[in-house]
Amino acid sequence: MRKKLFALAVLFLCAGGVSLFAQESIESLGFSLDVVWLFIGAILVFIMQIGFACVETGLTRAKNAINITMKNVMDFCFGAILYWAIGWGFMYGKDALGGLIGTDQFFNGPMAVDVENSGFYKSWFFQVVFAATAATIVSGAMAERTQFKSYLIYTCFISAVIYPISGHWVWGGGWLAEMGFHDFAGSTVVHSVGGWAALMGGVIVGPRLGKYVKGADGKISVKAFPGHNIPYAALGVLLLFFGWFGFNAASTGIATVGGGGIWSGLNIARVAVTTCLAAAAGAIGALIVSWSWFKKPDASMTLNGLLAGLVGITAPCAVVSPSASIIIGLIAGALVVGSVEFIDKVLKIDDPVGASSVHLTCGIFGTLAVGIWANVPEEGIVGLLHGGGLALLGVQLVGVLTVGAWAALTSLLLFLILKATTGLRVSHKDELMGLDLSEHKSEAYTGFQIFSNL
Repeated sequence: MRKKLFALAVLFLCAGGVSLFAQESIESLGFSLDVVWLFIGAILVFIMQIGFACVETGLTRAKNAINITMKNVMDFCFGAILYWAIGWGFMYGKDALGGLIGTDQFFNGPMAVDVENSGFYKSWFFQVVFAATAATIVSGAMAERTQFKSYLIYTCFISAVIYPISGHWVWGGGWLAEMGFHDFAGSTVVHSVGGWAALMGGVIVGPRLGKYVKGADGKISVKAFPGHNIPYAALGVLLLFFGWFGFNAASTGIATVGGGGIWSGLNIARVAVTTCLAAAAGAIGALIVSWSWFKKPDASMTLNGLLAGLVGITAPCAVVSPSASIIIGLIAGALVVGSVEFIDKVLKIDDPVGASSVHLTCGIFGTLAVGIWANVPEEGIVGLLHGGGLALLGVQLVGVLTVGAWAALTSLLLFLILKATTGLRVSHKDELMGLDLSEHKSEAYTGFQIFSNL
């Protein structure tokens, strides 16, 4: 009898040990999958840096190709170091001043190999590529006439201060997060911030030479400067489309089921679907509107329409249905065409690649779209069209206005300071020569004759 009891006790202890070991193994495997998923997502978003470089280079003139490429390389290099040293702490450090700013984790670099420290590194690596996206948006809007050194100073400031502080309000547990503001992957946190900076930069640096010419009758004519390589721009747009699946789908933060809901691995596929459909609809919407408006299917507008659909769906991608994502994409595609024409011909702000229209206009629309089409009642995220009333839409509007005011005012102040001190714009002679030769003493197309239309 005693032998039987002893055998049963041993069996019970072994079973418990195996069960405990299995549970720990499952949890460890789950954490490892989460790390790998976030790493893959970060790599996809990093590819978007190549996409931005190609788009901006293709939509501008050949004599400035090296300058634009250099800006897209170096804004990440400077931004990565400063986001690690300062930006991360402002964005995800201990909350202070009522949710306005983070106050610790500066120069963070834990050496112990454990779950907590691994969690920091996986999150930082994913977030740094988002910071780079916000910074590089401005490059295209100020292309072809901005001093390289002044651009580098700007990109350091947005990566270290402007983007992280407003990012803390939303993703760092700050005051907008407490209000219930929802921006799943960054229509406002990333794109509108970059878009506002791009708009302010375009205003302060001024238009390219020959862009706006006053005639004898006093009327101002607007001259178009066609991009030198539209296929190159199309390649960039497709790379951005590819990378955006990491931008949106990996923003779940985990690959495993976790607690369920929109911040779960269960939602990855839906986010990918809504992202894909909105992008496709954006391109179609811009194609239809530009074809109707200009009587020809405009390639650059259609490409920007695809990007507009992506920016528009970035905030609501996890909380809207596939059909709603198509509507959001179509509207964003139509909006970007109207916005490009309005900024260029009415406001007379020279934006060579339409960055302000894509990222600011459609970033604002995408953020407000959450308050209109969101339909996740189990998490209290319900928009106007699904019986949620104006409550969520009102919160989204508060976020748009406050983040917009912060980004616009700080960027405006920064560009004014740069203009008054180091200088912001190259000389007329250097601009006519092209920034490749004047700023870098090299040519992108050595051996080819580059015909310049100013």
